[in-house]
Order: sequence, then structure tokens, then C-alpha cells
Amino acid sequence: MSILHRASFYQSASKVVQLPAPRGPEVCFVGRSNAGKSSAINVLTNQKRLAYSSKTPGRTRLINIFGIPDSLDPDNPLGYLVDLPGYGYASVAQEAQQEWGKELGDYLIKRPSLAGVVLLIDIRRGITKHDYGLIDWIAQAKRPVLILLTKADKLPYGQRQKAIAAIRKEIASQLGDVEAIAFSATNRIGLEEANEKILNWISPRVVP
Repeated sequence: MSILHRASFYQSASKVVQLPAPRGPEVCFVGRSNAGKSSAINVLTNQKRLAYSSKTPGRTRLINIFGIPDSLDPDNPLGYLVDLPGYGYASVAQEAQQEWGKELGDYLIKRPSLAGVVLLIDIRRGITKHDYGLIDWIAQAKRPVLILLTKADKLPYGQRQKAIAAIRKEIASQLGDVEAIAFSATNRIGLEEANEKILNWISPRVVP
């Protein structure tokens, strides 16, 4: 069993300054609204509703933190999964989008305990203009990145591979040679690869 299955709710915050002091490695999940971020967190942790999205996409403004307890010392988590607010939903006012964008940027660039970034992109949409702003912040933060191309079950295998190659090429100038994998929470595509990468960021010595 993966240690990610132990994850439980730890704390929420509306702003980066309200987050708890860094205590252990954090892996954040970020993506455009409706990219499948909550579904990815839930399938990786083998839980149905650990992470949840608003019925109105783009309305969830909280940073939600989930702790992964150490079986030997439950009061000191091995690490944390951080669910960052979605961005780029058209019905949300521009001012609110800019405010959320600043919070995302502050977290990615300034959070010292950030060990890795999981960027979720709908494989059918590819990289949007909103994604480019986030990718620029990730590049400034100089953190390891894993791209999950979500909803991969909607495309046949050959198209998935073409999408992976195209997206890696498209962002190479900003992020270099990053790992991108086809992912589907519904069909559990890419689950093992994503789990292994995240575990390695939290602790290379952890045995699931």
C-alpha cells in the first residue's frame, strides 16, 4: 500500500501567509479549473472525497493541505500534499483571477518546503494561455515538475503519445526536459508512475 493512502486533511488557508510554518516536504497540485485535480488527488490517495471541487468550477479559493502521517510518529507527518486553487475559469471576475494568480505565484516561488509541483493539464485541451502564466512561475521557482495529462482515457493510445511529445516540446524553453505522463483517474492510467514520483519527492527512503 502506498503511504499516500494515509493522507488526511490537515489545514486550509485562503492566503499563503496563513499557511502553517514549513515542517516537511510538500508536493503541490495545480491546474486549470476543471482539469481533474481533485480526482487525481483522490485516486492517488485511494480515497473518494479527500479532495473535492466546488459545484461551480473556479469558486474554490482555499489552499487545502493533507498530511501523510508517519506510522512511527503520527504527530510528525512524513510530508504533505497541497491542493492549490484552480485558475483560469472564464466566469470568474478578472480581478479575482489576478488575486488567485498572485497567491499561486507566491506559494510556488516563496514556499521553502515545496519539494515538487504536479501540474495538471487536460490532454484534450493542451496548454492554455492561463497555463503559460503558471508555467512561468514554476520556472522561476526552480522546483521539480511532473505534468499529468489528465482525462487520457478520452483519447486512443497513439493520440496520447503525440500529445505528450507536443506538450513537452512546447514548454521546453521554460521548464527544460520535464516528465509528462498520460493520466486518467477513471481508468487509473499513469497512476503507478505518478505515485512513484511523488513518493520520491516526499522521501526517497520511504518504502510504500
